[in-house]
Amino acid sequence: MEKGRDAAGCVRKVMVAIDESEYSYHALIWALDNLKEVIAGSPLVIFAAQPTPDCFHTYGAQFGSTRMSSPVPATKSLISKVLDQKREFTLLLLEKARTICENRGVKAETITEAGEPRELICNAVEDHKIKLLVVPNRPIGFLKRVFQGSLGDYCYKNAKCPVLVVKKPESQRKEENII
Repeated sequence: MEKGRDAAGCVRKVMVAIDESEYSYHALIWALDNLKEVIAGSPLVIFAAQPTPDCFHTYGAQFGSTRMSSPVPATKSLISKVLDQKREFTLLLLEKARTICENRGVKAETITEAGEPRELICNAVEDHKIKLLVVPNRPIGFLKRVFQGSLGDYCYKNAKCPVLVVKKPESQRKEENII
């Protein structure tokens, strides 16, 4: 059987979802090191979502006043600038990931879209016929885990392919304050 193909001869496409965290780059490097046979016959797909900006600013009032805050919609030019900056930042993340892949001799294909990252990842899996999704296990705070859940949990429940969650070993983690 040819490398990178399954028993039916179909190309096994693997996608790694990344963001700016060290955990996502650990997951990417882990996939490059441990899934060599699987990704040998097809390009590794690297996906980065561009989160939508919060378009409201809240201005605080003095303590004791009747109006504590007032949401004010942002102007179109401000929203446009924020979206452009997020797009630029995401493209730089993807370029860094592509360079990591090239240095390890793996061809990479990059994809980015704007919106809610969880939903975009699951949609990209379906649109690009991904056979394996690799996501980082990024530590989140207790309340966020209870009410929102982790990315891995969401993808496990909603992606139309197997999901591999890569956890960074405790010995390699930097100390972080997680809220």
